[in-house]
This record gives sequence, structure tokens and C-alpha cells, in this order.
Amino acid sequence: MPGKTVPLRAVCLTGPTACGKTDLALELAGALPLEIVSVDSAMVYRGMDIGTAKPSAQVRAAVPHHLIDIVDPAEAYSAGRFLRDAVATIEDIAARGRLPLLVGGTLLYLRALRRGLAPLPPADPEIRAALNEEAARDGWPALHARLARADPEAAARIAPSDRQRIQRALEVYTLTGRPLSDLQRRARAAPPRAELTTIALLPGDRRLLAEKIERRFDAMVEAGLVGEVETLRARGDLNADMPSMRAVGYRQMWSYLANRYDWGVARAKAIAATRQLAKRQMTWLRSEAGICTYDAFSPGLPEKLLERVRSELERWA
Repeated sequence: MPGKTVPLRAVCLTGPTACGKTDLALELAGALPLEIVSVDSAMVYRGMDIGTAKPSAQVRAAVPHHLIDIVDPAEAYSAGRFLRDAVATIEDIAARGRLPLLVGGTLLYLRALRRGLAPLPPADPEIRAALNEEAARDGWPALHARLARADPEAAARIAPSDRQRIQRALEVYTLTGRPLSDLQRRARAAPPRAELTTIALLPGDRRLLAEKIERRFDAMVEAGLVGEVETLRARGDLNADMPSMRAVGYRQMWSYLANRYDWGVARAKAIAATRQLAKRQMTWLRSEAGICTYDAFSPGLPEKLLERVRSELERWA
């Protein structure tokens, strides 16, 4: 309605990779008039289906999904663009009288929805090229050490192997002379219009999650993951430094196909990287205020989540 001041409302189902978010979301969709909005930085890319555990075409035909297959892997997709796309999608779903259910574990995107984004300078190709040259000479851990001296807070939350985030933090520091963490803390970005009820699935048994991660990776390989990455490499316009190809699983398969690793090493690295991602996701979710948590593997979880979401709908009515 024109002039409406009540914020749009949505439920977000998040948690570490391989904890069962997708299946639980589909169970909720069987009982509620909802549409799913992906909060996943890899599912946005077309042609990256197996390694992202993307819902099948049949599933997406039965339950509407949004923000999947919206960009080419040669493109970059930012948190700022996600925020604009997600808020517009939430508005459209709510206007149809349906519930927007956000599902995924890309925490930068979730943080943008919950807090807004700090206004930061745009990318500078010359600075990025210089940082890439420095990294080629000294290695990304050396740049991470430089970041630790300039911005200890940012360095503490960025892995020494996370090239994209190290580069961006150093780029911002070079352009502004101020630490990225300081700009993010001091910024007063306008909050998004969506009021989120955030539900996190956190496994009480981490060993079970680790086993699921390993089994899921092997299932992806059986389903054709190596061939999928081979097809992406064959295009000729993609390279290992692009955000799409740095996604967990794709990065290691790319290196395997480039003969940097044998199969055993590539498989072990892919599984280890996925477990590390899950650990980072769980650490952040446990530290974040205002999130309702459930044990991802507890009996009767679908019924508990359905009851919780229904109670939210009643509260909003």
C-alpha cells in the first residue's frame, strides 16, 4: 500500500553448509504459502549446479525460488547487489500475500540484510592489480600479515587464504587511509526494509556434520562435479581468481583439472575447505544476537520449525 510504514517481514533459515536447510525449507513449503529466496553467493551463478547443491528444476517448479541462476560465472556479484535484489524480491513476494523464506548460509549477505551495508569506495583496478602482483610475488599470507598491521580486527576474521576479502580490505585501506573494520563499525547505513526473524540450525554433534560434508562431496562427484567444472574451464573466459571459481569445491576441482593436485589431495582439500567454511558459519551465528537456534539434527525438527514460523505469522497478523 502506498505510504505504508510497517516494514516488510520475512523469515530466514540459515546455518552451516550441509546442515539440511534446503530439505527443511521444502518441508515448510509443503505446509505454508511461501516462496524461497536464496541467500547463497554461489547459487546466483548459472551453470554451477552440482557443486552448489542447487535445487533441481523439478523442485523449483513446485516451490518458487528466487536469486538462483541470475548471473553468469564471469560476472562478479556483490553483497550490495544482493541486498537490492533481495529487498525487491521480498517486496514482490509479500505483495502477493505470500511469505518470503530466505534460505542460505552466505553470512555476508545475511549481515547485509540484518544490518545494512557500510558505504565503501568502489573497486579500483590499479590498486587491485598492484595487490595481485604483490601476492604473486610474496603470497596471500604475506598480504594478510600486512592487513593485520593495518586493520587487526578485519584480519582476525579473514582467513589468510581468503584472497578476495584480503584484497578488498587492503584496497579500502589504501583508498581511504582508514581500516575497513572502522568504516563498517562507524557507518550508519540505512537499514533494509525487511524485518527478519532469523532461525539458525546449529548441529549439536559436529562429527555428524563433518560426516555429512564428506558424504555430500562424494555424492557431488558421483553426480558429475568434475565434469561440471571441466565445462566451465572449457569456456575460456573464466579463471581461478574469479569469485565464482573461488567457491568451495570449484576452487579445488579447478586445481585438480589444472594438474596442481592429484585426486586424493584435491578431494581432501575440498572436504577440509567445506568443514572450515562450516566452522566459520557456526562461530558467527553463535556470536550474533537476536538469532533463534535449533539443533540441526534433533528429532522432530520440521514440526518445531513449522510451529515457530506459524507463531511468527500470527504475531505479524
